Amino acid sequence: MTVFLKIFLFEMSWEELENWRSQFVTSNADKMGLRYSPFCFTEQGVAMLSSVLNSETAIRVNIQIIRVFTKMRELLLTHKDILLQLQNIEKKLTGHDEDIALIFQYLKQLLNPPQPPRRKIGFRRKGEKE
Repeated sequence: MTVFLKIFLFEMSWEELENWRSQFVTSNADKMGLRYSPFCFTEQGVAMLSSVLNSETAIRVNIQIIRVFTKMRELLLTHKDILLQLQNIEKKLTGHDEDIALIFQYLKQLLNPPQPPRRKIGFRRKGEKE
């Protein structure tokens, strides 16, 4: 492989290939016409190709691929921000469960205060205290 291919091109692993296959609904799901794992270009590889390839079709395809990579990066960054926000919220709320349980315990005590011992009424047996 040339240096270009080693840096900007990689072959899908079998796990990646199976995951990729599961994204498509076809009549021949076991092979999908593929006998080998496909090679994939990195974002930089597509940019390099767009500077080398000069046909009208190649230019349109490369523009679309660059747009897809850009959209994927935006989505990843958006989800990363959401994930970081959820982690921050989780850190803030970690001790709240115990605090809320303690508040409910105190509220129950306020609603049902312990009753002072009452004097028993009725007959007492010999030797029994009041």
